[in-house]
Amino acid sequence: MAHTIRRTASAAPAAPAGAHRPRLTLNSDGRAHPRENALVAAVVLFALVAGICAFFKDMHILGAWTALAGVVTGLISQMFSATTEERAVTVLALGVSAVALFMNMFHGGLY
Repeated sequence: MAHTIRRTASAAPAAPAGAHRPRLTLNSDGRAHPRENALVAAVVLFALVAGICAFFKDMHILGAWTALAGVVTGLISQMFSATTEERAVTVLALGVSAVALFMNMFHGGLY
């Protein structure tokens, strides 16, 4: 005769006061990745500056060079990324940099 284990109908136990709460992080594997995180931060910063400059016609030089730096840094960051979160943020920022590069090139280019 097989024995079955039945669970009681009680709710999940409450977490203690100092319990770990999930937080937003790029290091989902529990290890520190300072180089990879710095690359992701650089790509995001380049994408933001290039994206803002893309909306102003007179800022096409700064925007185009920043977007080009964002694309190159994004590709390098993709090679060194260690976690899925780093890759996701890098791909989004890389896409913004590429679109900003096209827009800034339309407004006048690198020079």
